[in-house]
Amino acid sequence: MVFAGVLIGIVVGAIPGLNGAIGISLLLPLTFTMEPQIGLLLLGGIYMGGMYGGSITAILINVPGDVVAAPVAMEGYPLTQQGRAKEALYYSIFSSMFGGFIGVMILIFFTPPLARLALQFGPAEMFFVSLSGLIVVGALSGSYLKAAFAVLFGLFISTIGIDMITGSERFTFGSVDLRSGISVVPVVLGLFCFAEMFLNIGKKPSEQVKYRDQNISRTSVLTSILKARFLVWKSGLIGTVVGLLPGVGTTLAVFMSYGEAKRVSKQPGLFEKGNPEGIIAAESANNATVGSSMVPLLALGVPGSPTSAIIAGALVIHGIILGPSLFVNRPDVAYTFLYGMLLTVVAMTIIGAVGIKYFSYILKIRMEYIVPTVLVFALFGAYSLRNSLFDVLIALVLGIAGAIFKKIEVPLAPIIIGVVLGPLIETNLARAMRIAGARDVPLVQYMLSSPLAIGLLIMVLVLLVVVVQMRRKTG
Repeated sequence: MVFAGVLIGIVVGAIPGLNGAIGISLLLPLTFTMEPQIGLLLLGGIYMGGMYGGSITAILINVPGDVVAAPVAMEGYPLTQQGRAKEALYYSIFSSMFGGFIGVMILIFFTPPLARLALQFGPAEMFFVSLSGLIVVGALSGSYLKAAFAVLFGLFISTIGIDMITGSERFTFGSVDLRSGISVVPVVLGLFCFAEMFLNIGKKPSEQVKYRDQNISRTSVLTSILKARFLVWKSGLIGTVVGLLPGVGTTLAVFMSYGEAKRVSKQPGLFEKGNPEGIIAAESANNATVGSSMVPLLALGVPGSPTSAIIAGALVIHGIILGPSLFVNRPDVAYTFLYGMLLTVVAMTIIGAVGIKYFSYILKIRMEYIVPTVLVFALFGAYSLRNSLFDVLIALVLGIAGAIFKKIEVPLAPIIIGVVLGPLIETNLARAMRIAGARDVPLVQYMLSSPLAIGLLIMVLVLLVVVVQMRRKTG
């Protein structure tokens, strides 16, 4: 069941616009007839496999299967263009293996204390964490003006719709469809998937990236990753900590790890040109969030991500009460799931490593067949999120914009992170203002009322100084 779940997760994750959460939703009814342990591990396998699957199409054709695979596309596709597709895929699967292992081991040994840590994050702490992620974006991009435009464009998109705090409409221009806002999925599909396919329309076969049968061994890639073990551990820990925070999601962890990898790299100029360090950082953080997002779910009954929320629904249907009592009343379910998640990492590694030879054959397919196929899946992915043709229209419009941005070298990653973090920054700041008003204290006093918040503020300021210094050195 674990191997079946991982395989399904990889396939679903590789399809543009789909992800592990959709795969779990589709197979959730199937688990009702299974024993709880078996059903949970099937869903856990889909979760783990889906996190890795998005990197396959991101590396081979520059089309991320999911939002979290965007940084991998920025490094993996340039390697593919250099004839190093298999090498990039090996970096992806083995980094995912190490990240998944770190996340699951932390899930097994540190579930209670980490769950208590997650409860310490109030609006002030969440505001500073989100702000630090936005600052890291400054280390991802080219010129100051283009990076600033990209961030502001992403933040603007995030403000469209009904304000969740005040209930007022913003930038809807009388459109009913815009009241619910613009989801991050059509944004990613537009900027990456549609834009890349639009740019490939009309290309001659001689201009297509060719398949090259690389003479690259798994051992050499593993050795390179082990040499970068500090980067793996740091990215895995970033993924673990951010994955603990309910509502933050994996995207912030991936971009923070990617930005930190660039900040400490001895060759930051190679990023976005095919630097394996970017793949290692992003994939390690990506799969580490799988285990950590389960920590508040199992220990407190609070889902750490949309995917873990669906898994929580499966447990409830089986009559299992989540929280501290789970380990007392149903230890068979709790511990089978904890240790079984290690098997999902093993299954993902085996399927991924063996399948790389066959994944690479995608490059042998002519572009006139790839473009319509990918566009169909992308259209389906944009529509399936909310069953809305308006989301398809948004993806198409942003696809045209994304193609233009690529031509004039406006970075796309800051736009994505702006869309993701905009609501978090705004909502948590608004909540902090309301709490401060209710307590009749100044906002600054409330924001700095806990040692954790002060520490996070110091981290934000340090990041800001480091990023500015780094940009000056790199010109």
